[in-house]
Amino acid sequence: MRLIYSLLLMTLLAMPAGSSFAQTLGQVVSPVLTIDREALFAQTRFGQRIANDLEAESNALAEETRKIEAALEEEERSLTAKRETLTPEEFRVLADAFDEKVVALRTDRDTAQNNFVQRYEDAQRSFFQQIGPVLGQMMQERGAVVIMDKRSVLLSVNAIDVTEDAIERIDSTLGDGTDNGQAGGADPEPQDPPTEATPE
Repeated sequence: MRLIYSLLLMTLLAMPAGSSFAQTLGQVVSPVLTIDREALFAQTRFGQRIANDLEAESNALAEETRKIEAALEEEERSLTAKRETLTPEEFRVLADAFDEKVVALRTDRDTAQNNFVQRYEDAQRSFFQQIGPVLGQMMQERGAVVIMDKRSVLLSVNAIDVTEDAIERIDSTLGDGTDNGQAGGADPEPQDPPTEATPE
């Protein structure tokens, strides 16, 4: 993190006085721009479409889990009701089989949940890969060499925050992403988007 701040400070100090945030056609020209990554995903049509698809999948997964739990509870009540009519050995066989079934179903649910989390992460990664060229074009237009996540920046001026402009550009360029030939969770063909600085 300290390395990022040092590099940022060196970049700004190396520029001529009074030109750090020049204006070109109403746009700020700065070597460093910032964006709110969460806002890009939450407020663009593309990100919202992915989020809605994932929410529907999550709801379906939760509903399926509730049905399984209800069925197991009913089976457990039925098994308990049979206990008085069975020998201890007979009941133990049925109880062990039920326990094994419960363990197997819990394992299946855990796997389904983990798979969903992985798809969610893949979908977000795919989203940021696909908007990379759009952000790269904005960098070129504004004479920037890096775009940083606002959460990685300790202090900055609002003029270098291009989140709102990026949202508008992504919406106008990519729409909701359905015409890009990529599903919400699919990885696109390799691109060369701008590299985002990460904290050291």
